[in-house]
Amino acid sequence: MGSRTTCKLALASGLVFTGRGFGAPGTAGGEVVFNTAMSGYQEVLTDPSYAGQIVTMTYPQIGNTGVNRDDVESYNRRVQVAGFVIKELSPVVSSFRSEQALADYLAEAGVMGLAGIDTRALTRSLRTDGSVNGVISTETLDDAELVAKARSLPSMAGQDLVRSVTPAAAYDWADGYATEFDLPHRGGDERTIYDVVAIDCGAKLNIFRNLVEAGCRVHVVPATASADEILQRKPDGVFISNGPGDPQPVTYAIETLRGLIGKRPVFGICLGHQLLSWALGGRTFKLKFGHHGCNHPVRNEATGKIEITSQNHGFAADADSLAAAGAAITHINLNDMTVEGFTCSDRAVFSVQYHPEASPGPHDATYLFDCFRDMMATGQAPTADQMHAAQDRLAKAAATPTGPRFDAE
Repeated sequence: MGSRTTCKLALASGLVFTGRGFGAPGTAGGEVVFNTAMSGYQEVLTDPSYAGQIVTMTYPQIGNTGVNRDDVESYNRRVQVAGFVIKELSPVVSSFRSEQALADYLAEAGVMGLAGIDTRALTRSLRTDGSVNGVISTETLDDAELVAKARSLPSMAGQDLVRSVTPAAAYDWADGYATEFDLPHRGGDERTIYDVVAIDCGAKLNIFRNLVEAGCRVHVVPATASADEILQRKPDGVFISNGPGDPQPVTYAIETLRGLIGKRPVFGICLGHQLLSWALGGRTFKLKFGHHGCNHPVRNEATGKIEITSQNHGFAADADSLAAAGAAITHINLNDMTVEGFTCSDRAVFSVQYHPEASPGPHDATYLFDCFRDMMATGQAPTADQMHAAQDRLAKAAATPTGPRFDAE
């Protein structure tokens, strides 16, 4: 689709932006959010956590590195966003890793793109008024009609979007880091392999790669799998993944976690962190405009050390309810002081709200996968101090040209 086609984005707040369409033509709706990452747009596009959302990138030029097969983050290899909004579509693709231009990639995926609007104004609106529903269209160009369509969309709160992205059947994952652009292969002298069942609520593939690199044999199950089905495999530990939407209506996964806590070590990331909060007796709430980007500072409450993290979520765990449930808060977001991590030492549970697998984003928190391995070895949830001891070990290992690699086969 040519970049001269008129395309509009209308928000439920009444704001309308007019620009040029690229990718696929048509009409699509969803919650409009902004992402502050300067790079990694392909990982954003293919992250299942963005299902049901129209994503705008705050970095002004997008598309200059094209897309490639290695940076896809969804198991089904699909683009996950409902729509993609940018300031400028780069007319040149210059990366030697590129295999396809962004516009062609979105057109092939049937996903709409909008370029040529004031993304700074859009982002200021979302920060001021909060994330709102919107409709992007090349078909309907009447402002009032588009705003009405946006206002008719259901709220993200209360939606179970996990069912739309979880796999239909279980599968095994055996791949670790695949390219020279990944972190050094890591491990240690001990080559014990731990069997992990990963509950896929919309997982990013780099999570599974990191589990393999940490010495895990990974068996992935749908989010609808029961605790009995998981326990029948006699795993050493259970992982619960990221995913889209509101955690509260994902009652089937919450019940599964309740049947696993105390029986196996459990590690959660992002939506998995929120689902564990509910399973323990805590609560979550919707954030005004969410956390989406690669530059969010998180503080370790025990050491005061700061990690720069990759994040993508619109809900957060309630600190008071977690404390009442017996959880210890380990990490705090320094932008808004929301909960970023907790442990339950007596039940071998720990989780983080942010994304230690990065893709895109910094690798400050990759050590958490090694903490999960340690938890399976000891049966004890890591303390915040132990997490940072693991971080120091990983930093030293990363400083070496090559490192030992676990073989999970």
